[in-house]
Amino acid sequence: MTDSPMTDPPMTDVVTVQMWADLTCPWSYLSLGRFAEAVRRYHQNGGERQIAVEFRSFELSPDTPVDFDGSEVDFLVQHRGIDAVEARRTLGQMADVAAREGLHFDFERVRHTNSRKAHELVHHATANGKQQAMVARLMRAYFAEGRHLGRIDELVDLAAEVGLSPAVTTKVLTEGTHEAAVAADIESAAFFRIRALPFLLIGPRYGVSGPHDPSYYTEVLLKTAGTSDG
Repeated sequence: MTDSPMTDPPMTDVVTVQMWADLTCPWSYLSLGRFAEAVRRYHQNGGERQIAVEFRSFELSPDTPVDFDGSEVDFLVQHRGIDAVEARRTLGQMADVAAREGLHFDFERVRHTNSRKAHELVHHATANGKQQAMVARLMRAYFAEGRHLGRIDELVDLAAEVGLSPAVTTKVLTEGTHEAAVAADIESAAFFRIRALPFLLIGPRYGVSGPHDPSYYTEVLLKTAGTSDG
């Protein structure tokens, strides 16, 4: 009996990208669009595999109260120890970056809050096949519309906009149906020592930390997912 030659296992048709992000993190919001553009470029450059993004929960400020009394500048001053002038400058620069990428950030209207319930809502949306629509809607509501993502009634209204039942959503959020799933995401983030958002785990072992341009994400996808001729 002769030995058969070693061959690489065939690539699956789907590459799973797990994205740890916070719904109240501006770089996470920007990175959604940047990564979507990277996926488009990946296919444009010969990539044939499907890229499936799975949102994972992460809380940048888990100690934030549901009803924070103050503006975004106040939050940065009180919870981050940033000088008020520097905070306004930073937020202005962030808004300018967003505008160049087609997003509107209105930090004067942002209502800083604890994002835990909003993360539970994302898990509910995921279970009903509406994860991406829900994440995008929540982030736009927070950064552009001054919506309160810590209050169940507000979250129920936003969920209805993407096609989720208000009655079911109210029940799920009130009973904390997905609390354990959110906690599991946060626990896994600790395992990966995640410090900068967003954090992308592409496939089983390639991690990308922090925000990047679409060109960088495209390069990583071509390297990890392969192309039609590679």
